[in-house]
Amino acid sequence: MTDRTAVDRAYMAQALSYGARHLGATWPNPSVGAIVTQDMPDGPVVVARGLTQLGGRPHGEAHAFSRAGAAAMGGTLYVTLEPCSHRSVRGGIPCVEHTILSGVKRVVSAMADPNPFIAGLGHALLRTAGLEVVTGVLEDQAQRAHRGHVLRVTQGRPMVTFKIARTADGYAGGPGGTPIRVSSAQASAWVHLQRAHHDAIMLGIGSVLADDPQLTVRLPGLEARSPVRVILDSHLKLPLASTLVRTAHEVPVWVIAAEGAPVGAELALAAAGVEVMRVSAGADGRLDLAEALSLLGTRGITRVFSEGGPRIGEKLALAGLADEVIVSTSPRALGSEGVVAVRPDLARALTSPDLYRLAETELIGDDRFEHFVRRG
Repeated sequence: MTDRTAVDRAYMAQALSYGARHLGATWPNPSVGAIVTQDMPDGPVVVARGLTQLGGRPHGEAHAFSRAGAAAMGGTLYVTLEPCSHRSVRGGIPCVEHTILSGVKRVVSAMADPNPFIAGLGHALLRTAGLEVVTGVLEDQAQRAHRGHVLRVTQGRPMVTFKIARTADGYAGGPGGTPIRVSSAQASAWVHLQRAHHDAIMLGIGSVLADDPQLTVRLPGLEARSPVRVILDSHLKLPLASTLVRTAHEVPVWVIAAEGAPVGAELALAAAGVEVMRVSAGADGRLDLAEALSLLGTRGITRVFSEGGPRIGEKLALAGLADEVIVSTSPRALGSEGVVAVRPDLARALTSPDLYRLAETELIGDDRFEHFVRRG
């Protein structure tokens, strides 16, 4: 590895880390990290950092250049995704133009943007303008960071992270599905951070009826980062007195129902501030998950955090829709029969080398976390 390659990798790692700060808060756009450096006698120094701003604009490059000003002249831009080259907003300036006008002489990009309006054009235009362009630096990490964006523009659906917590003896709930406390305080805080890093949190109506959850982010300083709350509710059983409905004007609640769900229930929920959408259902009455996710994709959602329970998690994985699976295991046992957290088919999928790989294992508080990533 040359010194220049090592430097490029180090600054790209910084850009990826910086861009991750706004994951879950920039949809429908990806959260792109950008760093501008200048070569000095003792080595390169950072003159500005930028990331896609809340709501998706300005983009990361534009944010970095607005901070750098004239200091960008002759420098290097590190960016986690190919700069955009099309005008999607009237009067907006594409990031390729921002980059050329900034005066940087070199661009290091982690990956090409699969968006058909860009798809290599950004890199080509920069080279045509005389800039040195290096691509593919830490591409694997960038692909994972931007997987929601990639899936939305290539498959029309958001990425899905499925999370399940289990006791030491493998249960997510008590006898008959009674709620139990599984995770440590530190692990629960980590889960709230993951909520903040996703555009939407998705839950099945069964879990809602059992727990009456809030599904918000309750970390100091991040309360405003609560994601859209999506409930899979075939027959519109969501109670008007539930916490979700009572807080629908504070944090959005979207309910996805079957086409044949009662209209009266929809009107009552809509009057309370809940948005109801409909998709097809199978012969068993359960919602078509692929269609539900495609619907979310049309609304601009790129990242979904599913805490929907063992059955939904297994169904997502078997359908190839669970892109990341997080299983946390407590050291405490239930000590009796309960609801199995990782159902047999999901367990087989996670151990299949053709379907998933174990990306990392770590301890958070007393709980052991296993993070699986879908292949392909």
